[in-house]
Amino acid sequence: MARSKDAHLRVQGLQPVQVLAGLVGLVYLAAGIVGFARTGLGNFAGNQHEMLLGFMINPLHNLVHVVVGVLGLLTATYSGLARTYGWVLFVGYGLIAIWGLMITGVISSNPVANLGNPLNLNNADNWLHVGTAVLGLIIAVMPARKVVHVVEPEPATTATTTTTTAPTEPIRTGGDTRADVPEQAKAEARPGERRRGSWLRRSHTAAH
Repeated sequence: MARSKDAHLRVQGLQPVQVLAGLVGLVYLAAGIVGFARTGLGNFAGNQHEMLLGFMINPLHNLVHVVVGVLGLLTATYSGLARTYGWVLFVGYGLIAIWGLMITGVISSNPVANLGNPLNLNNADNWLHVGTAVLGLIIAVMPARKVVHVVEPEPATTATTTTTTAPTEPIRTGGDTRADVPEQAKAEARPGERRRGSWLRRSHTAAH
């Protein structure tokens, strides 16, 4: 099938939204792995006193970080998935941030106080989650970068022309059936010799 020259377009590089989603995923995955190294798996949703860079953690909290990190790395492969990941961060961490602000008393009314604090949240966690929700919104609504299109050149096609040479034959005109045209031409080129031969034959006949 013939392909048009303008049909070969290829997008170069990654969109910034993919890079940002991948970085967020990488940071959260690293935080989850280091968190597990500090807390282990015991007292999974308890209020441990382990901290990581000022943030309270427990195994359940670390598991959330690992899941968020893996999702970020997976969705960074396509810009559409990366934007979806941004919405997940915005909604998910927005809700966790509001819940944490209720738990720590920043928001006085806490309708889910009976759930306790299974993620072992503190004020530092709350503001980190607020920042993550805002970052997720940026990822979700970030405009697409102008892409660079590269036109792939069409492979050159060369037409092969075959020339057939037919053998030439002597030209025959009228009733002349002589095939040796060059000998005939030689004879016609010497009319003086023909006349002299005819005169010698006539003289020889008269003498007898």
